Amino acid sequence: MNFELVPVDRKDLSNEFINFPKRLYKRDANYIMPLDKDIEQTFDPAHNPAFKIGECTRWLLRKDNETVGRIAAFYTRIEKTGVLTGGCGFFECIDSQEAANILFDAAKNWLKEKKCDFMDGPINFGERDSFWGLMVGGFVNPSYRENYNFPYYRELFEGYGFKPEIGQTTSLISEGIFNFERFSKLSSRVFANPTYTFDYLHKNNIEKYAKDFVEIYNQAWEFHENFIPMTFEKIMVHMNQMKPILVEELNIFVYANGVPVGFYITVLDVNQVFKHVNGKMNLLGKLKFLYYKSRVSRVRGIVFGVIPKFHNLGLEIALIMKFREATQKKSWFKDNELAWIGDFNPKMLSMFESMGAQEIKKHITYRYNF
Repeated sequence: MNFELVPVDRKDLSNEFINFPKRLYKRDANYIMPLDKDIEQTFDPAHNPAFKIGECTRWLLRKDNETVGRIAAFYTRIEKTGVLTGGCGFFECIDSQEAANILFDAAKNWLKEKKCDFMDGPINFGERDSFWGLMVGGFVNPSYRENYNFPYYRELFEGYGFKPEIGQTTSLISEGIFNFERFSKLSSRVFANPTYTFDYLHKNNIEKYAKDFVEIYNQAWEFHENFIPMTFEKIMVHMNQMKPILVEELNIFVYANGVPVGFYITVLDVNQVFKHVNGKMNLLGKLKFLYYKSRVSRVRGIVFGVIPKFHNLGLEIALIMKFREATQKKSWFKDNELAWIGDFNPKMLSMFESMGAQEIKKHITYRYNF
């Protein structure tokens, strides 16, 4: 086959980068188009803070003047170590190993030129809570900013030589299967201890909770490989973007003698809305959003953490119980997705299993060493 690799360096090519998947998945009833603006802003230095510590490029793959694939390559620099973390993402391709190899080669060669030693994928040029990992199980109900792909993509990645690096599970918990009595007993000690207080995110004071988030996040995740510290400026960008899909009472913080030590951050699973807007948040899309938003029945937990000093004290369970308490007052929320739990965190996986949570989706983050 005669393929042509085309750098995305013009507005019309950037539009084609966004529109190609809409045609590729047009017969897949489970596919929900990401919002055009979410993809656009990922590659816009004015909106994506990752450009301050990295660089990004994109390609389309064409055959007979028709797009048959796309990919982005990018790297970020870990400030503490200076290590460059290379990645590729936003990969879409027809079922052709030859076509996939051309796209992967383009990303690999560009990253090698930038002095990267490996390529993770498919990942996001930005935070891990979005567009991260290849879906390998549970090809239904993709959530907002969650990667969804055809099952054959796994063969394309592994056929090229990518090796699994991290497994990420998404579990579902609903009132009917939640092991309430056991967790109520375990959390009662925490609630009886005057050391600990709980609060939820108040949007009218979002700067306070942004600061608390940064303090917790940087302590809870600092020992993870290739950790990039969170900053107040960065989290404020994310929180302001998420404001329309944040339910205040469903975002819980825990404090020890007034010091922030843990949180459970959730958003509405607005893909239940966005499946009706065709990727467009124009006037019609906004009207549809307002109409369908009240019908959202699923919440998606995106970040859940307690600083190491307070592990094994029951705070994780107490956060879950506070979340449940809040949902009891908002009975239209039927399900809670517990997202992005890595296989490097067996304690969290075990806790979710003991709650009665059922694994519904799985993603794998792959690595290709140069």
